[in-house]
Amino acid sequence: MLSRLSPLLRTSPLPPSSPMAVRVITRALPSSTVATSSLPISHVVKSASWHSSSIFGRTKFNYRSLSIARGLGNANGIGKMEIVAVSRREYRKVRSRRPSAARKSKEKELELSVKICIEEQLPEDPEILDIAEMLRLNVPMAMKLAFDGLSNSTYQTRDTSISDVGSFESVELSVLLCNDGFIRKLNREWRDEDHATDVLSMSQHIPELKLPILMLGDIVISIETAARQAEERGHTILDEIRILVVHGLLHLLGFDHELSDEAEEEMEKEEKLLLKSLGWQGKGLIQSAHDAETNGSPHLDYADDRKREGSLRFYKPKFSYIFCDMDGTLLNSKSQISLSTAKALKEATSRGVKVVISTGKTRPAVINILKMVDLAGKDGIASEFSPGVFVQGLLVYGRQGREIFRRNLDPNVCREALLYSLKHKVPLIAFSEDRCLTLFEHPLVDSLHTVYHEPKADIIPSVEQLLAGVDIQKVIFLDTAEGVSTTLRPYWAEATGDHASVVQAVPDMLEIVPSGTSKGSGVRMLLDHLGVTPKEVMAIGDGENDVEMLDLASLGVALSNGSEKAKAVANVIGISNDEDGVADAIYRYAF
Repeated sequence: MLSRLSPLLRTSPLPPSSPMAVRVITRALPSSTVATSSLPISHVVKSASWHSSSIFGRTKFNYRSLSIARGLGNANGIGKMEIVAVSRREYRKVRSRRPSAARKSKEKELELSVKICIEEQLPEDPEILDIAEMLRLNVPMAMKLAFDGLSNSTYQTRDTSISDVGSFESVELSVLLCNDGFIRKLNREWRDEDHATDVLSMSQHIPELKLPILMLGDIVISIETAARQAEERGHTILDEIRILVVHGLLHLLGFDHELSDEAEEEMEKEEKLLLKSLGWQGKGLIQSAHDAETNGSPHLDYADDRKREGSLRFYKPKFSYIFCDMDGTLLNSKSQISLSTAKALKEATSRGVKVVISTGKTRPAVINILKMVDLAGKDGIASEFSPGVFVQGLLVYGRQGREIFRRNLDPNVCREALLYSLKHKVPLIAFSEDRCLTLFEHPLVDSLHTVYHEPKADIIPSVEQLLAGVDIQKVIFLDTAEGVSTTLRPYWAEATGDHASVVQAVPDMLEIVPSGTSKGSGVRMLLDHLGVTPKEVMAIGDGENDVEMLDLASLGVALSNGSEKAKAVANVIGISNDEDGVADAIYRYAF
């Protein structure tokens, strides 16, 4: 079975004709997650049959395995079996009472040992824990009714290897709750099918051994798929999981709808009968699948590692922080955050991941953009009281949004840039904390406000007046992409010398910033301030100004629309900003 406990208490077997008396034991599971057997495989392995909920894939696969196991070879060529048991939560033990004289009768009790397990990648979600607790009561009830039904069974297609359950002293069954990623891995490793299913059954019964314990097997249920199916079918997740438990249990008792139409009809009938007897909702998995196909809503298999919208609650975050660029990354080519991206950000933050903006923009610009998709403010991802890296790392805000770093551009470089702007009539914006300043009106200057959401620029026609009494962190020249690449960048890369650096976030803007500064250095400073290591960080960007940030993070994701420099240092290349690249990165890599 998926996990192995201490030997069970034993009782004498029941006579075949006796009414079945059942004593239920639900066991708290040990805390260890890995046990290694040093026995040769031939001594450990038992035959087992895997069934998927197979309504949607009608094939049966037989494997030989004791548990979720991998063969490990040694120098002598003798294989060893590493038994990887899933991590379990500690559930309350059901206290057994001392048997009274009245209970001591000639009838012997059949002991049901039921283990409810939660796979380690499922988070501590209260709903999942409540479902697990409910299953501790529900699964033994379903087992007893299913066993009672076997004695009067007239089914022609059921495998009768298990017929007289009363001849055993005890019955073992485990139910494992997991997510799509885990069950997909099982499918891939054991069934050669690279997709998630709702339920898998694994029989451990070996009739030839004549054991006093009926090791019924394991039922593996993806609570993530169960949640989707519950929503589609109009009932609760618990209702759907109960349906899957019944389906998996019947597989373990010899029913197999994959064999023939008659076998499918018989298993469908037993599903309905068992659910009705238990008073549980639903028609059964087989009937639900037929209804979905009839209504034009066939089951879809997703052969992809990307989690789906609304599914992150079934996964633990891989990272504590996501540092994200704005232009060309979080924003699409229309300088907007799509609804899909906004939903992904909200879902990630609801699971405890902190999203921090790292951008060339000012803080007011970021807040204004995020307000449009309800992501600004105390419960959003940016506000005047949240940390962030702004203006290419020249303004860094820490806890409670307090400034922890500021770096200003050399006043002489500012003056030269302003004079160049006047002489060549190339519009320029000077950034001074939350303000934007310029020398003359120009449509490109207006676009920085209307398109890029920066504060509306104050027009100050004199260079000296503009420089008087303000600190300037950076200046931006606005031109065509060609003008920037052929004229502005070559000129200013040489003219700034050691006093400043040039950088680009978008093709039609050239930024002049203090030398030795970058968004990456700002991110590093903020991480030190927060006490966070780069291993806890995933970063998403697209521009050459994101290179250091992407290189610093444990996982750097460069979007496909990004610069070659960004792609060169990134760990992975995501889809473009116009394809919701940030949302895709979150669903694919963050959990």
